[in-house]
Order: sequence, then C-alpha cells, then structure tokens
Amino acid sequence: MFSRITRLIVGLALYGVGCAFTVAAGLGVDPWTVFAQGISRVSGIGIGWITNIVGLGVLLLWIPLRQKPGVGTIANILLVGTSMQVALGVLPHPDVFWVQAAMLVAGVVLVAVASGLYIGARFGPGPRDGLMTGMHARFGWPIWACRLGVEGSVLVLGWMLGGTVGIGTVVFALGIGPLVHVALPLLATPEPSRRARRPVRV
Repeated sequence: MFSRITRLIVGLALYGVGCAFTVAAGLGVDPWTVFAQGISRVSGIGIGWITNIVGLGVLLLWIPLRQKPGVGTIANILLVGTSMQVALGVLPHPDVFWVQAAMLVAGVVLVAVASGLYIGARFGPGPRDGLMTGMHARFGWPIWACRLGVEGSVLVLGWMLGGTVGIGTVVFALGIGPLVHVALPLLATPEPSRRARRPVRV
C-alpha cells in the first residue's frame, strides 16, 4: 500500500512538472492545458491554480454520469496544478528554439513517466479521464469519440481565450500515447498474484 501511495503522489507531482515544462517551452501544450492557459490569461489567476479549479469543475460533471471518484481522482485535483504552479515559478522561459524544443520533449517524457506511475498505482482515474469513461458508460459512445469531442472543444475554447496552440500540441498528441504505452508496464504496481485454489475433497 505504501508503495502505491508513493507512486501516486510522485506521479501526480511529476505530471504537473511535466506540464510546466511544456508551458514554459512556449511551443504549444495539450488541449486541457490550452484551456487552463486561456482561462489563466483572461482571469489573471495562475495556470496551475486554474488547472486545479478546472479539475474540480470536471469532477462535478461526474454526478450526472453516475461516476464515483477514487483517492487518485481527488489527489489529481489537488497535486497536478499545484506542482505545475510551483514549477513554473522556477523554470526558465527560453526564446531560443532548440532550448524550447528540448524543454517540450522533456515535458512530454515527464508526463508519460508520471502517467505510468499514477495510473499504475491503481487509485482511480483523474477527473478528465473519468469524464471520458463516464460518457462512454452512460451514453454508449466510443471512447475515442468522447475524447475527441471533449478535448477538441476545450482546445478550441482555450485557443480562443489566448491559450498556446502550436507544434507542441501536435508533438504531445502524437507522442504521449506511445510513451505511456511503454511507461505503464514498466512503472505500474504489480498486481497481487492469485494462487489457484485446489478443490477440497470431502
């Protein structure tokens, strides 16, 4: 249990740091961060704090979908945006392309490693992932359609509000899936083995 909790906390904190790297790179970010960044620019509230607030708002959408949050869901809302906000306070914001590109790649890799840790801890999905699976369970829509519809909507809204859409958005979209596919089996907590029970003869 202690190992799983450690993986959850480290993974979520590292996820926020990885997102901060992509924001600081300035080449474009993932759809949900575009959305948070757009709201941040309009409201003047830090992007990390907005990420937490958006996570809470998404969690409220679980109610009509009859989804139940887990420990990992609540921890996600509290830790990801907070670690992002802290990291953005210390990270450089370069204007040299090769440095920006290096930070972007580092950020995507960090997010993938973090995903392997916190998903592999098996404490429940984050609020955004739970929204997709909840829509799938409630309405029967394919997961890909739920993800495309939701992430496409927040991407457009965030871009209209001033969020950064660019090559980094494409790199994240194309790279995160394969990287998580590699990271998850390497970093996930091993499932407890179940010994086959022999039938008892009477």
